[in-house]
Amino acid sequence: MARVRLTAAHLINGKVSKAGSIVCDGTGPQAGDVIWTGLNAAAYSNAMVALDAGAITIQATSRFTVNPSVGFISGANSIEG
Repeated sequence: MARVRLTAAHLINGKVSKAGSIVCDGTGPQAGDVIWTGLNAAAYSNAMVALDAGAITIQATSRFTVNPSVGFISGANSIEG
């Protein structure tokens, strides 16, 4: 299981997932999670925050080995308009 919180909008499965969304790799998702079976080290971005051990492992093997420099979510890039 791997779960991450988005700190910026992402296009996942053809839909925009806004900042603050929780994305799960499909193993043991919780209610409200966006399921993305493509969540892996190659797809991990610097606008994701690892929430569990599985996500920390993915992050450690990605090109972004530390949490994003922005520790808060402004949501500015998630505004539709």
